[in-house]
Amino acid sequence: MKKKMFGALLLSACALVTLGACGGGKNDEKSSDGKVELNLAVFEGGYGKEIYEKAVEAYKEVNPDVTIKLNASKTIEDEIIPSMKAGKFPDLMVLGQGAKSGLVESLIKDKSLEDVTDVLDMKVPSEEKVLKDKLVQGIVDNLATNPYGDEKTYLMPMYYAPTGLVYNKGLLKEKGWEEPKTMEEFFALGDKAKKEGIALFTYPTAGYMDSYFNSLFASIGGTKFFDEVMTYKKGVWESEDAKEALEITGKLLKNYTAKETVGNANAQDFTKNQQMILDNKALFMPNGTWIVQEMENAPRAKDFQWAIMPLPAMKSGGERYITTSVESAWIPKEAKQKKAAKEFMAFLYSDKVADIFLTANAVQPIKDITNKISEEAKPFYDAYNQEGVQALVGRFASTDAVEGVNISNTLYDTSNSIITGDKTVEQWQKDLNTVSEKLREAKD
Repeated sequence: MKKKMFGALLLSACALVTLGACGGGKNDEKSSDGKVELNLAVFEGGYGKEIYEKAVEAYKEVNPDVTIKLNASKTIEDEIIPSMKAGKFPDLMVLGQGAKSGLVESLIKDKSLEDVTDVLDMKVPSEEKVLKDKLVQGIVDNLATNPYGDEKTYLMPMYYAPTGLVYNKGLLKEKGWEEPKTMEEFFALGDKAKKEGIALFTYPTAGYMDSYFNSLFASIGGTKFFDEVMTYKKGVWESEDAKEALEITGKLLKNYTAKETVGNANAQDFTKNQQMILDNKALFMPNGTWIVQEMENAPRAKDFQWAIMPLPAMKSGGERYITTSVESAWIPKEAKQKKAAKEFMAFLYSDKVADIFLTANAVQPIKDITNKISEEAKPFYDAYNQEGVQALVGRFASTDAVEGVNISNTLYDTSNSIITGDKTVEQWQKDLNTVSEKLREAKD
């Protein structure tokens, strides 16, 4: 197994600074007046910077002995990685996995995140409630929050959003078509749509197929099969369940996906694929709540209405799953102000902060919070209330880096090659088995 570059850079940086700075220390560093300065770094994203500024202001009333220095930026990774290599770490960060830099994944692989399991048992500052009692069921104790598959939490779920098949409810109503509940109904609807020049499916970029595949795995083999894929169980891609998943997807991509999808599936043109939903040129695409804001100024068909549905079940009455996207808050192991960081982390789940975040449609995984969300976001979260629908949280397990191996690229990006015919489903399955086995060996 090769040494990871990021870890090597951190090691070399630690050699240049004092042992105490690299060790992270057990006690927070205080100034002569007893105050603590907490460095908070957040990815600004679509929610904006103002909500964090208001949260910081709110905390002054709760704990005036903590001064929070906020760095919120759309390029936060580019800004903090050089500092981290030099041994200067934020005390608390809000940045999810899947970012372009791979920063969170690198820290997980290097075991460079602080254990925050104890935060779950903390009373939320300014409230009497214990944090874990406020969270929705199933949002922690999964591979997204406990990346090593044990009982220790390293990433706290800051926001959550359903990511399923987004569509125009107005179009289905106009045509008299029902939302398909099974795969048989799904493809039957695709045949009807074809006759009217409408594709069944598209995606912004191939990376958006993650939510589709996660739900598909669980629909075929339950959460047990989903977990086996995510943790690289030996021979999982040679199983009948895996074969079924790829064959269904191959059928969808080759026969029911808009042909222009591949040409637009890039960072410059992906909104053209999204526009197909608004123009009634395609019925469904994998996406999440952010699509509303992202396309708010785009033209759209008459009576357009945003809607989202879980992936159809394999058979009538079967469970349907809607993949849940989770943003994360975490503390670097090398942070200087760990105690203060954990206390402020807990405060971020207070009702006061939750209401602040809701003004930007940033929905935290707090019980009953969906009663407060905006009308434009409500149809997305209502998907959880449908009968037989399960929220699905998780991602591929962390492993030591393997040069030239990226299972996400192999699984999702190959979708483009299936559409163009450059790869067959059989080749896809073989490639996935090879990659998964290499990662299993790196994980063990």
